[in-house]
Amino acid sequence: MRRFIPILLLILAVSSCKYEKLLKSRDYKLKYNKALEYYAQKDYTKAENLFEQLKPILRGTRQADTVYFYAAYCSFNQKSYLLAAHYFEEFKKYYGNSPFVEEAEYMNAYSVYKLSPRPSLDQTFSNQAIALFGIYLSRYPNSGRRAKCVEIVNELKNKLIEKSYQTGKLYYNLGDFRSAIIALNSSLEEFPETKYREDILFLVLKSKFLFAEGSITNKQTERYQSAIDEYYAFSGEFPESSRIKEAKKMFDISKSKLKN
Repeated sequence: MRRFIPILLLILAVSSCKYEKLLKSRDYKLKYNKALEYYAQKDYTKAENLFEQLKPILRGTRQADTVYFYAAYCSFNQKSYLLAAHYFEEFKKYYGNSPFVEEAEYMNAYSVYKLSPRPSLDQTFSNQAIALFGIYLSRYPNSGRRAKCVEIVNELKNKLIEKSYQTGKLYYNLGDFRSAIIALNSSLEEFPETKYREDILFLVLKSKFLFAEGSITNKQTERYQSAIDEYYAFSGEFPESSRIKEAKKMFDISKSKLKN
């Protein structure tokens, strides 16, 4: 096996030397063909370097959109999603009549989607991707990618729902009941069909109750009454909830406090 290592190194050295000469060459037709060849071989780094050299040279020619399009894909395939999104967005502006434009618009949205982090982190990219997929579907309502777009948008919306719920729950766990009430109600308002609806309504009730418990005397009447109102909302919507006994206990205490 060892005797083949020097041969392999020699092959690599010769290949590298040829590539360096290609980069310096002014044979743009050769560069173009080799760039596509490298791309087909999934050697995206070499392909991208050649495409980037060709961009200003071939601008205004029939190959210009192909060069820009594949350069964007090189970034995407190297997981440089932010750069890929930028290139696909620019492609749409520069080559609006290209046969690649629909795919470029989809890939712009898809590249931003790939930047979407786990639900606990900032969801700016998730919101951006949802907006971009919406624009894409409005432009191409009969696209063969429609089902995939809808699937991705639903996935991203579930992330937003999760993020919204976890933010409110974090305030509750920290004992910041005022902020928890605001955040949880905001989550319900934005996502009324959330799968966490029962949990959120219960946490709002409990937050209001505990907020009343910790309030100064002249604020307690109003806040206990708010907890009572919240109990009616919770029990009316989820009368069979496993938390109904705990909810009823907070309701009874709140009523007792109001009487006194």
